Formats: sequence, structure tokens, C-alpha cells
Amino acid sequence: MRSNQPRPARRAGAGAVRGRALLLFRLARQDIRHHFAQAVLLVVAIAVATATLTMAFALDGVNNNPYQQTMAATKGPDVVAQSGNDPYTGVTSPADLAALVALNSAKGVAAHSGPYPIVGDTGPVGPVMRSADIVTTVEVEGRLPGVAAVDQPKVTDGTWIRPGGVVVERSFAEAANLRLGQRITLDGRPFRVVGFAVTTAFGGFPGMSLIWATEGAARSLAAKADPLSYISNLKLTDASPSAIASFVNVHSTGNATSPFLTSWTAIAYGDASFLRTEQGFLLTGATLLGVLALASVAVLVGGRLAEGTRRVGLLKSVGGTPGLIAATFLAENLFLALVAAFVGLLAGWSAAPLISNPEADLVGTPGAPPLSLVTVVLALVVALVLALASTLVPAIRAARMSTVSALADAPRLPRRRESLIRLSRKLPVPALIGLRLVARRPRRAILSAASVAVTVMGLVAALATHAGIDRKLAHFGRSGGLVNPEIPRAEQVLTIITILLVTLAALTAIFTALATVLDARRASAVTLALGATPRQVRAGLAMTQVIPALPGAILGLPLGLGLFKVAAHGVSGLPPALWLAAAVLGTVVIVAALTSVPARIGLRRPVAEMLQADAA
Repeated sequence: MRSNQPRPARRAGAGAVRGRALLLFRLARQDIRHHFAQAVLLVVAIAVATATLTMAFALDGVNNNPYQQTMAATKGPDVVAQSGNDPYTGVTSPADLAALVALNSAKGVAAHSGPYPIVGDTGPVGPVMRSADIVTTVEVEGRLPGVAAVDQPKVTDGTWIRPGGVVVERSFAEAANLRLGQRITLDGRPFRVVGFAVTTAFGGFPGMSLIWATEGAARSLAAKADPLSYISNLKLTDASPSAIASFVNVHSTGNATSPFLTSWTAIAYGDASFLRTEQGFLLTGATLLGVLALASVAVLVGGRLAEGTRRVGLLKSVGGTPGLIAATFLAENLFLALVAAFVGLLAGWSAAPLISNPEADLVGTPGAPPLSLVTVVLALVVALVLALASTLVPAIRAARMSTVSALADAPRLPRRRESLIRLSRKLPVPALIGLRLVARRPRRAILSAASVAVTVMGLVAALATHAGIDRKLAHFGRSGGLVNPEIPRAEQVLTIITILLVTLAALTAIFTALATVLDARRASAVTLALGATPRQVRAGLAMTQVIPALPGAILGLPLGLGLFKVAAHGVSGLPPALWLAAAVLGTVVIVAALTSVPARIGLRRPVAEMLQADAA
């Protein structure tokens, strides 16, 4: 007969595991309920970083849908061929034009349009366009009034070209502030703007400042300094990317008369440069917010450990092991990190379409951004790493704490040195109160300084990026000084990131100040009982945050410049010194103002009531 004696042991072991898991769940649930506001802030801090990261990765490929819609609406070409081996050399010769015409009937070409004359795209300058607002050089393509088999620009406003009337590419028209019916001149010759249109044969502004006119008008604008070139648009029988790349490689022989070929994928890549710019800024912002989230969560966890030291002692006194104590901290914050990751994923995925709208040179909508498994896993990993990195040290410290010291929960007594006592006599009462409270909780002061340093680091990096954008993208460098359309989009993304940084830092400062006020209730009551005024005590509580904030802000200045250089994604330059000074001093002033609110609330109760409550 087989023995069943081991089975009760296995069942007992499984029951013990379930019991520990249930205990961890109840402890974590109770702590979250008791510190609900701090738990929400922890979720917000991590969710903001993961949402920004999700938006950055969600922008991959969102431009393809509008580009494909525009190709369908304009009968867009698979390959654009331009006369001459290099579009930036020489006047088109009869041999160049013959090679371009021969390419139109080459093997694999299903349909074509052109060759069309174009002026201004191959020379060092182009026709000068003058309007009521600007003077700038442009590229003019001559077209027929009818409908082309390949690359028929889609008119979004007005009508197609006619003698004396030109159609302007829509993104350039917006940058140049052109209006339907407006009169312009091209090299001094008058024309009327009769329409706006889009195409996929060329990239939009600032890549080109394109105007369509009749063939006769385009040829009449050619000059020795503005040589005439020709463009053909090809539709291939096999439009797969590999077949298009093979066609381009076969017919790009490198000869002097060989046409210069550009595939639609290359044009689409250049057209999506604004998305790559936004993606770079979002990745930079995710880095900044991630570092700030790490510091914010560390401040919250450290503050909760300081408040819950007595609870740790009680758990140990009833048999709680160091492993149970550490697991309680880790389980709670890792659970909140998972919640934050899913909130950040949902928020980032929902917000991505708001910043992925196509430029004016395309039609259609981007549709829902892709949310790949890699993005989901990356967001989860980032959230868990942030929670683990900020929780591990406090959890180990709580586990190693002795039961007696945890139950005593005595703050660190500052060392009484004669030199410091003499110096303190000359300090104002608020500064003296603040220094004493900082000396009693040095770890909290260090965490506050670290949080402020990270905040200033993020602000300085954002300001440096703003200044770099102003230098790099403010003007495209043409005679008209047209503003690059990427600027407002990049500025919007940076503004959002800056607002998130400031908001997250402000919330962290408020909760840190609240923890300080609650921890210093007895000391504040004793100080009031000894004759200090409520205003002096409130100022002293504010000084507990200002004292670590000042060195933290100063340290954040070089850290922010260093982070900008590492994560600027090609943007260079430094902000004005006045901006940097305002960021450092303004942060300290704001910290003091935010701290005064919880200080005023915490000192509303009478002194006797505060002392009795603390004694109880």
C-alpha cells in the first residue's frame, strides 16, 4: 500500500505560499489606500514617460497612409526621371533629352508622362517670385492643360493651369502666404494664382518651392543662369519596392547623358522628415521624463519609508522576515508600474494621431498608428525598470533595519558643533528652523536636491533644444526668408514636453513638502510653544525645501547641458545666459511657493492639539 504522507506537506507548502501572497496583497492594498495620492503620482510619473516613448515609436510609418492616398489621387509615379546624370549640372543637351525620351518606352515601363520642362531645379538660382509678402526663388514646371496619364497634380483649391495662370504647390503656398486670385511675378512677368495642388513626384516645401505653369511660360523663364531641364514620370509594370530599386539601378548607368532617377520611396522618405524630427524630440523628451520619473518615484518611496518606519518595526515584531518587508515594497511599486505602463501605452497611442497629421503637401489622414509588440514590451520594461531602480534601495534598507530602531522611528539628531552654533546665532529664525529640520532628515534633503537637479536638468535641456531649433530651423536660407513648416510642429512637441516636465516636478515638490510638514508637526508645535510666530515656522518649513533646492538647481545646470549634447538628435546651440539664470532661480522660487501651501495647511491646528495628537 502506497504511503500518502508527503502530500499534506506539499499542501501545507502551497498554502503557505498562498498565505504570503495574500498577506502581500493586503499590505500593498492597505498602503495604497493610505497613500493614495502618492500612488497616483507614482503612476502619473511613470505613465508620462511611457506615453512619450509610445508616441515616439508610434510615429513609425504613419506617413505612409497619407502618401499612398496622395499617390492614388494624383496618379503618382513609381520613378521620376530627370535629364542629365546630375540634376545640379549643366544645360540639357539633345542627347540628354533623347535618353530621357528613350527611357519612357524602356522595358518595364507601363505608362509615362513628359518630358516636361522645368526651370530653377538644376541651376544655382531660379526664377524670382515676387508677391505682396515675399521675394524668393522658385522652381517652375511646364505642364499641359489636359490630364496626364502619370502624375496629374490634384488641385485642392481653384483650377488647373491656364495661360497667364499658375498653380502653386500647397505647402509652399501656405509658407508664402499666397491666396487664390493673387497676382505674382516670375522674373518680372505677371501671373495670377489660379489654384493650389499636391503631388508625389516632388517633395513639398522646404524641399522645393514648386509652381506649375504652361510649357511656354516655363521655357520663357529659362536663362543662362537658370538652365532648362526636363522631367519624366514613370509608372512601372511591377511596382514592388524591389522591382523599383532594380529598375533604378539598371538605368542609372552614370553616363553623362544618363537620366537621374528617383524612386517614390526616396521621395516619401524625404517627405516624412518632419515626423523624424518630431520622433527625435519625443525620444529626447522620453529620456528627460524618464530620468525625472526615476527621481520622483525615489522621493516618493523614500518619503513613504520615512513615514512607515514604525510600520516596518511592527511587521518585524510579529514575525515578518526581511524578505517579506522587501517584497512588500517591491510588489506594491511594481504593480503600480504595470498600471502606469498600460496607462502610458493607451495615452501615447491615443495622442499619436494628434501630432502625426500630414504636411500640406499631402492629402488624406494618417489613420490609427501602429502599436507593435516591441513597443508594448519596451514600455513595460521601462516602467518596471523605473520602479525597480527607485524602490530597490529603500526596500533593502527597510529589510535590514532592526526592529528596535524601526519601532523607535527617531530622526537623526544633528551634531552639535560649537562653530555651527555660533554661526546659527547670526541666522534668521526661519533659516535656523529649516537647517535644523534638514539636519534631522538628511536623506530626504538629498532626495529633494536630486529631484530639483533632475527638474532643472530637464528644463535646461528643453531650453537648449528650443534655442537650437531657432538657430537650425528658423529660416530655410532662401532670399525670402520663408519659415520652415517643421518649426511650429517641433515647437508644439517641445512645449508639450516642457509642460509635462514642469507639472511632474511641481507635483513631486508638493508631495515632498507635505511629507516634510507631517513629519515635522511635533517639532513645529514645540517651536511655536517656545515663542516663534506662525509666519516664522511656515518660512522655516519652506526653507527645508529651499536649502536642498538651491544646490540641486545649480547642479542641474551642467547636467542639463550635458544631457542636451547627448540626446539632442542633431540640434546644436546653447540658450541665452538669461534663460539659464531664470531656470535656476525660478525653480528655487517656485519650490518655495509650492512648499508654503502645505506648510500653511499643516499649521492651522492649535499647538496644544498638535502636541496631544502626536503624543497619542
